[in-house]
Amino acid sequence: MKKLITILAFLAFLIPTSDIQSQVLSESAKRMFTVGVDVFTDIWLVNIEEPFLPPNYSSRTINQGATGFFMYNMPFSEKGTTVFSIGLAIRSHNSYSNSVIVNIKASEIVFDVIKDLPHPDRDIPLAYKRSKINLTYLDLPIEFKFKTEKGFKLGIGLKVGYLIDSKQKYVGEWPVDFSFENETVQYNEVNDKQKNINQLQKWSYGATFRIGYKWISLFGYYQISKIFENERGPEMQ
Repeated sequence: MKKLITILAFLAFLIPTSDIQSQVLSESAKRMFTVGVDVFTDIWLVNIEEPFLPPNYSSRTINQGATGFFMYNMPFSEKGTTVFSIGLAIRSHNSYSNSVIVNIKASEIVFDVIKDLPHPDRDIPLAYKRSKINLTYLDLPIEFKFKTEKGFKLGIGLKVGYLIDSKQKYVGEWPVDFSFENETVQYNEVNDKQKNINQLQKWSYGATFRIGYKWISLFGYYQISKIFENERGPEMQ
């Protein structure tokens, strides 16, 4: 998310917004550029009929994410009713679940349900507040936009992304110290972040759709590519 904030600040610097700067650029020049933010929730498609995920795996209903983007617009006519746009974007996805990756550096990525992991020295499950994986991509979005003079717009396109960051974050109870003398385990409340999850596909791609009015839009993206390498992790998208 820090990378996303940084890129948004950079894009805001590139696009002049003050009254003095606005006078320098013509209206047609300003229409050539679009800077925006998509705020979304993910619906994760998961195949639990495989050894990488437990059968009682479940994902949270709301998996918030965000995209910051910069687009260069090329109209097909002077009125600009049909526009081809290409740009750059930073996209951040979150997957909250009741599970945790056992070893993010393993040759095969396997999830375990947290509440199925009991204390070794007492018969109760681990207590936790949050468990998620985060994936960040650098995107090349392409879009065809159709606009009306009244401000309605429709866009269809695609985007290809390259994975630039991945991590697992866990907040909750976790064993941190084991005593061999009396065979007891010490548990602390941890806020643990592990970076660079193994066996992730480096490239992502999918189709996009946008419908809106003036500066606000409803946006959708369907990712065709999978998250993990084939037979090296869960079948997720």
